[in-house]
Amino acid sequence: MHNPARSFLILAFAGGLLAALGACTPTVKVETPQEPITINLNVKLDADVRLRLIEEAKDDVEDNPIF
Repeated sequence: MHNPARSFLILAFAGGLLAALGACTPTVKVETPQEPITINLNVKLDADVRLRLIEEAKDDVEDNPIF
């Protein structure tokens, strides 16, 4: 036998379930930061400084020979 009250309850439950699942859609917010972005560049310039000192030392030795 076909029970119309039971069919109505199943349809109501299915409709409520679909409505509940539709309300749970994820939301993504993209906002700008409140503070400025800081990029810290701790660069070691040791090799460049040494190369300049070596070149200056060679030039000084050529200009003023010690021996």
